[in-house]
Amino acid sequence: MSLGAGTRLDSYEIVVPLGAGGMGEVYRARDATLKRDVAIKVLPEFWSRDPERLHRFDLEAQAAAALNHPNIASIFHVGQYNGSPYIVTELLHG
Repeated sequence: MSLGAGTRLDSYEIVVPLGAGGMGEVYRARDATLKRDVAIKVLPEFWSRDPERLHRFDLEAQAAAALNHPNIASIFHVGQYNGSPYIVTELLHG
């Protein structure tokens, strides 16, 4: 899917890609509402049609949201962009 700088997902604006891997693409974004930087993980469109991948993506979001620990990124939002689900988390450096 590769989102370009300036692409908006709800109140989040993509700033720059951070990386990609087996479970999606990760971007640095700006939360326009709360004026903070966040990370957004987007499941690529071609995997969004795979029920097993969608299930794993949902489980990842639910598991992380259920935990509160300094070594686990907090989940801020879950949404969809052009049919692809995404998870918004705190932006961790390093």
